[in-house]
Amino acid sequence: QVQLVESGGGFVQAGGSLRLSCAASGSILSINAMGWYRQAPGKQRELVAIITSGGSTNYADSVKGRFTISRDNAKNTVYLQMNSLKPEDTAVYYCYVGRTVLPRVNDYWGQGTQVTVYS
Repeated sequence: QVQLVESGGGFVQAGGSLRLSCAASGSILSINAMGWYRQAPGKQRELVAIITSGGSTNYADSVKGRFTISRDNAKNTVYLQMNSLKPEDTAVYYCYVGRTVLPRVNDYWGQGTQVTVYS
């Protein structure tokens, strides 16, 4: 099993910044992808950004140029730097980890951290 502990959510005015962190522990061998999803009230959970163990990244179009994902493999931690925040970024943000246990990938989720952007 993989345990995920998130931190860094909160309230911020539009145009401001927040940095989310997610530390993984437990069965951390063979962790491949780490990333962030979000879910706003009444909406489906959606990908925000993801980064592979090799450093390849993928972002939702809505956050490109504003958010930056990074990871510290030595600390098994993934970060999401969120700049130029907008009210539509308000959501619960969930850390995600994909761990390869052949022949499949097991998904793990954090408990979620609330991000609220007010205008």
